[in-house]
Amino acid sequence: MNTTYTKIPSPYNPNVQLKVMQGHFATSHSHITCYMDITTMKTRCNEAHGVAALLATHYSVDTPVDTIVCMDGTEVIGTYLAEELTRSGILSYNAHRTIYVVSPEYTTGGQIIFRDNMQIAIRKKHALMLFGSVTTGRSLNTAADCLKYYSASISGAAAIFSAVDEVNGIPVTAAFHPSDVPEFKSYKHTECPLCKEGKPIDAIVNSFGYSIL
Repeated sequence: MNTTYTKIPSPYNPNVQLKVMQGHFATSHSHITCYMDITTMKTRCNEAHGVAALLATHYSVDTPVDTIVCMDGTEVIGTYLAEELTRSGILSYNAHRTIYVVSPEYTTGGQIIFRDNMQIAIRKKHALMLFGSVTTGRSLNTAADCLKYYSASISGAAAIFSAVDEVNGIPVTAAFHPSDVPEFKSYKHTECPLCKEGKPIDAIVNSFGYSIL
């Protein structure tokens, strides 16, 4: 497997760069032709702040956000995003007039939950979901269903990279799109042309990283 990255700068902020590796990769829901390494965007403060600033420009002051729900280890970005949204005048309806930044817990069966002490940030709040990447939208659907179970209102979803613009009526904003990565293709497991050509899978990937096979 070739682990060479191509760096793609954002057209809006050249200091924010997406690292892309081409190959044949398997996610939990699809096969893709490019792996987006977003590790440093999630862990370096300057890069996380840059991504957050880009995402914040997509939201107008009449978008209510009480809570940012951080998926895929995006808590650093989520904190900066809360700061940027607050600075821009985004409405917050919770009693403390501030934005909560939280992460869900997963059961051994993969179910998303929020403990009783965390539900103060979720129940009847306007929640913005934050992802590392969105390809098929299935993970986004799962997270949205969980939040609705706790009576939260969905204000939208944001991601570093997204292959879709909306999922079941939920708008998805992103710092990078497929137009920025023209080599990116996503296929159902059963319809992958690379598999049909006999090309082996290079790695299993998700927003946390990759495992070479």
